[in-house]
Amino acid sequence: EFDFKVIDTKGAENYAADHLLRLKNPYENVFDPKEINQTFPLESLKKVAHQDPSTPLFPDFANYHAGKFIIKAGQEAIDILKACHSGPTGGHYGANYTAKKVFDSGFYWPTISKDAFELVKHCDSCQRQGKISQRDETPQNSIQVCEIFDVWGIDFMGPFPSSKGNKYVLVAVDYLSKSVEAKALPTNDGRVVVKFLKSLFSRFGTPKAIISDRGTHFCNDQCSRVMSKYGVTHRLSTAYHPQTSGQVEVTNRGLKRILERTVGENRALWSDKLEDALWAFGTAFKTHIGCTPYKLVYGKSCHLPLELEHKAFWPLKHANFDHKTAGDHRKLQLNELSELHDQAYENSLIYKERTKKLHDAKIKNRIFNVGDQVLLFNSRLKIFSGKLKSHWSGPFKNLPIRNSKVDSFRWFQFQG
Repeated sequence: EFDFKVIDTKGAENYAADHLLRLKNPYENVFDPKEINQTFPLESLKKVAHQDPSTPLFPDFANYHAGKFIIKAGQEAIDILKACHSGPTGGHYGANYTAKKVFDSGFYWPTISKDAFELVKHCDSCQRQGKISQRDETPQNSIQVCEIFDVWGIDFMGPFPSSKGNKYVLVAVDYLSKSVEAKALPTNDGRVVVKFLKSLFSRFGTPKAIISDRGTHFCNDQCSRVMSKYGVTHRLSTAYHPQTSGQVEVTNRGLKRILERTVGENRALWSDKLEDALWAFGTAFKTHIGCTPYKLVYGKSCHLPLELEHKAFWPLKHANFDHKTAGDHRKLQLNELSELHDQAYENSLIYKERTKKLHDAKIKNRIFNVGDQVLLFNSRLKIFSGKLKSHWSGPFKNLPIRNSKVDSFRWFQFQG
């Protein structure tokens, strides 16, 4: 009689028996009894030693015959992984390709995928050459403006092919109504910026703030004197956070897209098409304000040439010369314009809240503690990429901020 207990083990946990089970039996159709050979003819088998004494020697041979690989463990496994990742033939590939190279070399251990991921994650060369994605960005902070024409964003487009001596376009966009003003210019110096700003102030009034980048055409003595004279606050986007002037960048892309599709092959005529592009941009529906920029500014829809050509309703209706009726109608239009501004503000607020929620949902939850070693991403190399140049600088030591007046988007200071 035999006294034993049968325990069911999963195949994934019983490596040796699971591999042997999948081997092809060469004696499948042979029913002759075979004697078991108790001796090994090769004395070299006795000299093989496994580094992990807790694991028997037999699974190594079973795994090699079944999958043509040898199981490794401990520091030897890490050395093999480093050689396949950062060695002369490694190439600093990702975790999956590194693990696959280990497999192809004939080695295996149960935690190879996890070890490969940790190795790539902590590889200094891979981190310094890695690119930044949307998941690595900081939480979105929107700029919400209450009154129309209170905040303007300005920026230059170009240089473009010369068109009647003009190579640049100076663009200004109102942050609430998304109304755009643009002018074709031959240069992009501070003198033309001052002249453009004075024209803008005379037409729409003095704003509370103007947002721009740190270009020399905006940061100079001439612009500073104009801002000081009219009492305008000049806000500058930082080199590490160009999204501060993101509204005017979006407008630049929209105008450029319209010009590219309307100019055609004769690109030297782009200055003639600029006014039409502004007209098309101002009469296009904007989701975040719930109407067109033209209607939000003037309180009525813009009449287009096609309405005259195809005989729309408004050119055919008779003018009302009754002063009382026309006056009452004008008061109603003014009230509707005030309600339209309030509605645009609410729509913009809701739109930015939803955009922030979608943007922040894709961001990795990173927690930086005091004393951590961090790398700083050079955002300029995202636009002007240097060949074979690292996108990251550092490492820097994370220090607490003791100045309460520091901008909200600067979460930590850096010290080499």
